[in-house]
Amino acid sequence: MRRRQNIPLTLPPVPPPALPADPLVPTVSDPADVEREAALARLFELHYASMLRLAVLLGADDPENVVAEAYYQIYRKWRRLRDTAAAEAYLRSTVCNLTRMRIRHLQVARRHVENPPEEVVASAESTALLHDDQRVLIDALQQLPARQREALVLRHWLGLKESEIAAAMGISCGSVKTHTARGIAALSQAMEARR
Repeated sequence: MRRRQNIPLTLPPVPPPALPADPLVPTVSDPADVEREAALARLFELHYASMLRLAVLLGADDPENVVAEAYYQIYRKWRRLRDTAAAEAYLRSTVCNLTRMRIRHLQVARRHVENPPEEVVASAESTALLHDDQRVLIDALQQLPARQREALVLRHWLGLKESEIAAAMGISCGSVKTHTARGIAALSQAMEARR
């Protein structure tokens, strides 16, 4: 009787194939890039909710996209920022500008539509941000001209100084005073009329 030889049936381990780099996950090797990533992550954690509310109060129809675009722009321009401590102000200014551009674009687009525009329905996120007692005020605020609305939101909601509002809106301090005063007068008149 012949004896069988015990031959191992296991194969030697084969190293897994090298996976290609994921194009959606950036590889960070430069210390400046690591610092930028960390600073932007902190900026996002600290200010995303307030920037989203700012876009809603300024009248953006898609505030999430406006804020996402603002963060993308600051990400692209991070190395060119003279003062990284001013990133919040730059972000706020970008949200204001993008909202203004979006509203202008929609106004132009609506002028060229043959059918009347459908009623705009607020997103669930923006509706959840508002309480019932605030809706009347927000409705009156939305009826104001864009510059007056921006000046009031930046002044009374964010509590910015006139110079900060001027920087965010790209206008002079005197224009900020004018828009704020006119906005308060129009808002007071609208609120009195609803009572």
